[in-house]
Amino acid sequence: MTTKPQPGEYVDYQMNYIKQVGDAPVQQLLLELKDKGYDFYTSIPEEKGNHAYAPGKWTIKEVLGHIIDTERIFGYRLLAFIRGEKQGLPGFEQDDYVVNSDAGARTIRDLAEEMKLVRAANYYLVRNLTEEQGAIKGRSAGNPISVRTILYIMAGHELHHMQILKERYL
Repeated sequence: MTTKPQPGEYVDYQMNYIKQVGDAPVQQLLLELKDKGYDFYTSIPEEKGNHAYAPGKWTIKEVLGHIIDTERIFGYRLLAFIRGEKQGLPGFEQDDYVVNSDAGARTIRDLAEEMKLVRAANYYLVRNLTEEQGAIKGRSAGNPISVRTILYIMAGHELHHMQILKERYL
């Protein structure tokens, strides 16, 4: 799939994630991030895992848990829309998910391994998507979204958080 998301396939705040992908072939980027993300996360010293860059901000482990949760949610949305789901899908409150994740009790390596496996599973779902499937639209959190937009957001969301980890935590 080579077509980028078009206006009407996403809402404004999602453009930040779409821009992160740039001109990269999104399916290939998702595959590359499976290993690049793993390598980056496992390079973070374990003793920094419970560090937050400011009061009230997530810790490194919580950021990783958030990336995993969001990846799973995006994967479900993709599957639902590709399979013809007509109902709108709910949004999610990311802060509630983080609080209930107990990511701080895990190791960075364990979280990184989980992310790698979740991404691998999602990659198998999306690796052979056609342009026609990419154009399929559904509703999520009350907003229109296309399958190709979800692909771009999957990759862009991880790139966004990797950049935040580099700039504010490490």
